[in-house]
Amino acid sequence: MTEDPRRAIVEVMARLGKETQLHLDERHRHFRITDAVIIIVSLLLVVVAIFNVYYVRELYTDMDGIVNNMDSMYGNLAVVDEDMVEISRSVEKFDTHLQHMQSIHENITNLAGTLPKVRINMGIIKQDMGLIGHDMGLLGNSMGTIDQRIHHMRQNMSVMRENMRQMANPMGALNPMMP
Repeated sequence: MTEDPRRAIVEVMARLGKETQLHLDERHRHFRITDAVIIIVSLLLVVVAIFNVYYVRELYTDMDGIVNNMDSMYGNLAVVDEDMVEISRSVEKFDTHLQHMQSIHENITNLAGTLPKVRINMGIIKQDMGLIGHDMGLLGNSMGTIDQRIHHMRQNMSVMRENMRQMANPMGALNPMMP
């Protein structure tokens, strides 16, 4: 049998079709793998993007908190600055007062020297006050005696007044008759 020249072309075409189909199947399989990789990478990128958005939001929130804290710190530092100025003024006043400490120390030293003398004088004054107290006691007793005597004098004056009244009554009756 003779070979049909068309058969070789058909076989070549069949083989070519078969190879083309294998090539297309392999290519299709590579596309599926590539599509799967692209889908997985896309999903990972979406997850990373979600995390990035979350982290950017957290960063924004943290930065806003930091800015608020810095504003608060600025306000507090302004108050501290004012307080430090006031403290500085107070320290200057205190320094001025401390300059007088030497004269105060000298005065206290002098006072410490004179206090024993003052103590001695106070002892003498105490003794004198004791004598004055004793004298005042005597004066009080004397005043009591004087008071008793004045009371007796008053009683005597009352008796004399009654006597004078008794004498005046008969005289009063004679008065109209006398020239």
